[in-house]
Amino acid sequence: MFDIDKWKEILAYLRKNKLRTFLTMLGVACGIFILVTLLGLGEGFNNAMRSEISDAASNSAVFWCNKTTKPYKGLPANRYYNFKNEDLKILKERIPEIQYITPEVNGWSGNNDFNTVYKNKKGNFRIRGASPALFMVNPVSLIDGRNLNENDVNIKAKVAVIGPRVKSILFGEDEDPVGQYIQVNGMYIMVVGTIKPESTSYGSNENAILMPYTTLQQIYGYGDRVWAFIVALHPEAKVKDIEKDILRIVSNQHNIAPDDYQAIGSVNVAGIYEKISAFFKTITALLWVIGMGTLIIGTIGVSNIMLVVVKERTKELGIKRAIGAKPSNIISQIMFETVSLTAFAGFWGFVLGVVVVEAVNMAVTKMGDSAEIPLLNPHVDFNIALTALGILVFFGALAGLLPAQRAVSIRPIEALRDE
Repeated sequence: MFDIDKWKEILAYLRKNKLRTFLTMLGVACGIFILVTLLGLGEGFNNAMRSEISDAASNSAVFWCNKTTKPYKGLPANRYYNFKNEDLKILKERIPEIQYITPEVNGWSGNNDFNTVYKNKKGNFRIRGASPALFMVNPVSLIDGRNLNENDVNIKAKVAVIGPRVKSILFGEDEDPVGQYIQVNGMYIMVVGTIKPESTSYGSNENAILMPYTTLQQIYGYGDRVWAFIVALHPEAKVKDIEKDILRIVSNQHNIAPDDYQAIGSVNVAGIYEKISAFFKTITALLWVIGMGTLIIGTIGVSNIMLVVVKERTKELGIKRAIGAKPSNIISQIMFETVSLTAFAGFWGFVLGVVVVEAVNMAVTKMGDSAEIPLLNPHVDFNIALTALGILVFFGALAGLLPAQRAVSIRPIEALRDE
């Protein structure tokens, strides 16, 4: 490998056939470039998907109220009911696999009218009842002030945290909203913090005013009614194993027939997340197939060119055999030339692929939240780099097998007669 004469011989032959060498190297470089670029951008799509779903939400489910469809215990079918705050406490106590449980309670949105006023500014925002557990399954980062806590829920405090769009419309960029009072559907609520959504697992909070769910229930006269709730399990638990227990307990609480499967609606978010993950794994595998296909086409071109090279160097190879070169020497020479050519071309294709992926990453980062491209931190993983390098060397070796076999099959006496 470190024989200077061997390298000089290779370089001299490459310079002698510049166009052919360039086109051969271009095929290999394009193959590795496509492989690296596709995998890097695929990683960006995968990251964007995962960022939309928090770790807690990836093992969660949501349940909501429907009408009953069967009579039970003297109660008629087609009966409306609502979950209660007590249901959530019972579920948390009886099912230890539950890590977080949070109600979904919403206020009047305004029906295109303004539902929120601050001084001379108005807006129509999502009014959402929340518990601290909501921010575990739908994470946010705190910009100013504080977040809601359990004490706010217990005392039904008239406080709220607001999303960035609410702050922008009502307070602008210069005014600090923390400590100010906003009028929500005629009720004065103090802003205690501003938040920025980190996940949209269960709806975006960009345009939301979030207050303790108990406060919202009191303001709107809901009593202790809850229309839906979200359950997030500990990592070792599975939603499909716990879902039946949740339905059984809630059905008993509200006198719903055990076989009335339509009375309680539910979505297993964990199952959806697993399907999405499987989809992205399939896409990644498909990207590997496409990249490998282009790389194989490039190496086939290298193999064909090396066959031509062996034909053109028949006399040279015959002389080497005649003066004592072993078949292994001829094979190693042809294999070395093929692998060197493939590796050199692949290296530049790999570098160009990394540059393109990093350029896309910089462009997406610069555009920030205004970017509508579903990409997040596209990059070429170190393991991918090692794998691509290994594949490149392997294909280079394969490309050299046939030319090397052709070279060693040349009989010295026939090679010396070749013109």
